Amino acid sequence: MKRFLDDDFLLDSKTAIDLYERYARRQPIIDYHCHLSPHQVADDHRWRSITEIWLEGDHYKWRAMRTSGVPERNITGDASDWEKFAAWAATVPQTLRNPLYHWTHLELAFPFGVDVKAKLLGPDTAKEIYEHCNRKLAEPEFTAQGLLAQYDVKVVCSTDDPADDLEPHRRHAKNAAARTRLYPTWRPDKALAVHDLALWNGWVDRLGAAANMTVGGLAGLREALQKRHDAFHAAGCRASDHGLERIYAAPYTEREVEAIFTKARAGKTLAPDEVEKFRSALTYDFAVMDARRGWVQQFHLGAMRNNSTRAMRALGPDTGYDAVGDFPQGEALVRFLDRLDSESQLAKTIVYNLNPRDNELLTTIIGSFQDGSVPGKMQFGSAWWFLDQLDGMTRQMNALSNMGLLSRFVGMLTDSRSFLSYSRHDYFRRLLCNLLGADVEAGRLPNETALLGRLVEDVCFKNARGYFGFEL
Repeated sequence: MKRFLDDDFLLDSKTAIDLYERYARRQPIIDYHCHLSPHQVADDHRWRSITEIWLEGDHYKWRAMRTSGVPERNITGDASDWEKFAAWAATVPQTLRNPLYHWTHLELAFPFGVDVKAKLLGPDTAKEIYEHCNRKLAEPEFTAQGLLAQYDVKVVCSTDDPADDLEPHRRHAKNAAARTRLYPTWRPDKALAVHDLALWNGWVDRLGAAANMTVGGLAGLREALQKRHDAFHAAGCRASDHGLERIYAAPYTEREVEAIFTKARAGKTLAPDEVEKFRSALTYDFAVMDARRGWVQQFHLGAMRNNSTRAMRALGPDTGYDAVGDFPQGEALVRFLDRLDSESQLAKTIVYNLNPRDNELLTTIIGSFQDGSVPGKMQFGSAWWFLDQLDGMTRQMNALSNMGLLSRFVGMLTDSRSFLSYSRHDYFRRLLCNLLGADVEAGRLPNETALLGRLVEDVCFKNARGYFGFEL
């Protein structure tokens, strides 16, 4: 019987162990999509406690705590840091077979140095581990930039609204001592949020202020967006990201979209078909802007968000009340990509899937638009959110291997608000090596270590480095 979280964790063969140790383990990280605070990176933030860095904003843990009967006061409420940590420690033994059990102990093992083979987190060990981690957080290398250096993160791409001030990115770029590059990512989801006109109109005003102009008609909106797109590019941005239920690709005319914009700015409720046409027009505009700049466009598809009205009223969005959606994805995605491809405006594209039933659907659609101009131009993105765990990652890599080229995959990202989530890169790398190792042991792949090792290095680091073209 193997010990829990031993050195060969998730590695079930000698070949897998060899691939991991020789080729995967020490690869640097390009975190090309995450939700880390750029202010905390630029400020080299130091956390007051393990609770702040580990539990604040982590809706994965919040969901598990609620499921285990923890009152909201000890999750997002006014309980003390110790009370919240103790509540999480009491929850951890209940998370057996949930990926949180693995992630929790991986993060305690590194960078905190807890011997999790001998000391699992639970009520009996909570106080000792809490105090140990807090002592570590007081050490010089446990600041935001210090942690990024410990994980050997070369690039962090934050997620930023077009109206956001990019001051922390500019400030960080001037820090010659920083070992990690910080770049913004263009996330214009709020431009499409015309279902809530009060919030949308307020956002349009903020966008205009950020672009130093007044947004009048549709042309003014497009001008303001282009100015901010240019500003993001100047700050090192080389990728956009879009969090959508599905792609919008309804037919529209310029006259229709202009009239819809005028109506929305007047605060008049839009009909469903008007919402669809407006979103389709802007989604196309964003894709063309990215193509002209040579950016990568990313689409995170399929999340059904903020399902609990009660929780939304009490806590707001992004607090752990989301689910896998069952939206139809194929037809609109094909129309969208085909229009861009026909007009020579199709940028490098990553499509992320949240419903595993659609893995093969999206993989084959993506493969329909490869054009030979860039290796892996069209990417089936890493398993994300509810799927970034053992089964979800494995299924994503299997679908990609069967219907695309695993060797051209740009690999893992954190998609996280936590500076401790880089353990998920190690988790992914172990699964990748185990998948390849199992095929070698079964005679499905040749026992050619150098050949397989190149694939591992490429997927773990080199493909992303070449694909995005970030200055490291």
